[in-house]
Order: sequence, then C-alpha cells, then structure tokens
Amino acid sequence: MPSIDIQVLEGVFSDEEKAQIITRVTAAFGTVAGPEIERGTSVRIHEVKSGSWGWGGNVLHTEDGQRMKAARDS
Repeated sequence: MPSIDIQVLEGVFSDEEKAQIITRVTAAFGTVAGPEIERGTSVRIHEVKSGSWGWGGNVLHTEDGQRMKAARDS
C-alpha cells in the first residue's frame, strides 16, 4: 500500500506534533484514495540531523527550523 515519507529537522517537532502530522497526512491521503487505501497507508517521519540539510545553498540547523515554526505562530 502507499508509503509516505516526510523529512524534518531533528528537534523541531514534538512527539505529539509528529503524531498529528502522521494522522492528518494519512487522513488527507484517504480523502483522495478512499478509506480502504487509507487504512493501508504508511507514513514515516525521518528526522534529519541538524546541519545535514541544505536549502537554497544554506545549511539548516535545528534552530532555523524552530525559528520558522515560531514565525507560523506569530
């Protein structure tokens, strides 16, 4: 069945937030694919070590991800 992989920087999302991401991504996929496929959908969150991710030529660190997330709440 479908397998969805999500990569995030380590230390940015709590265990509760990661559980919400898994639940909501699975449900969103199910709205398109249908309930039977939704029940067989696998979602994995991979945490990438701080400093091991680059975006736009810049190296990202956990603090960068936390800052981006905090801006969402502003």
